[in-house]
Amino acid sequence: MIHKVVSGADAAIADIRDGAVLMLGGFGLCGIPENCITALLKKGIKELTCISNNAGVDEFGLGLLLKGHQIRKMISSYVGENAEFERQLLSGELEVDLIPQGTLAERIRAGGAGIPAFFTPAGVGTEVAQGKEVREFDGKTYLMERWLKADFSLVKAWKGDTAGNLIYKGTARNFNPMMAAAGKITIAEVEELVPAGTLDPNSIHTPGIYVQRIFQGTHYEKRIEQRTVR
Repeated sequence: MIHKVVSGADAAIADIRDGAVLMLGGFGLCGIPENCITALLKKGIKELTCISNNAGVDEFGLGLLLKGHQIRKMISSYVGENAEFERQLLSGELEVDLIPQGTLAERIRAGGAGIPAFFTPAGVGTEVAQGKEVREFDGKTYLMERWLKADFSLVKAWKGDTAGNLIYKGTARNFNPMMAAAGKITIAEVEELVPAGTLDPNSIHTPGIYVQRIFQGTHYEKRIEQRTVR
């Protein structure tokens, strides 16, 4: 029996080194691996390449790692909620690869599926197409996009079992399942950890074969980027 349960975030990320390529699940601040991000901040790892749909916000999520100048490169889609991200980008401190959201999702999915490249019409004729192969299919122009893979994928689920099977709740599912498949080592933090065999197999979103480490997280804030009240 492979033992996948670790004591917490610090143990889970203990072998992540400077210069690692990380995927971090979540959409905005929904379904992000809060405990793993805090552990990375505390460990002080530098020169990270982070693949994430968003860059967090100031003082939370990936915004914490940006503030500590721990990220060298961001590969992402929507980054409009983070003033420190903007400052580092404009000053040349941060390398950024902005990708159309659907293309980002498919590049990650392709990485997990073992598909090295695919063709998409998104980005044709724009900056996104610079340096990429362009080809015509049935009279329409497409550009080639390559897969994305990571040294470590950090994902967050609602419930998981000791074998690494995961269930996401609602929209927190977002990028997490695709990233879980695209990392050499996938670390899952969950709100509730249960014994193997207790989850309904028909409800599992990420099979445990994709997960190498799992732990029960604590103190989730689950912030909302833009809270509007009457």
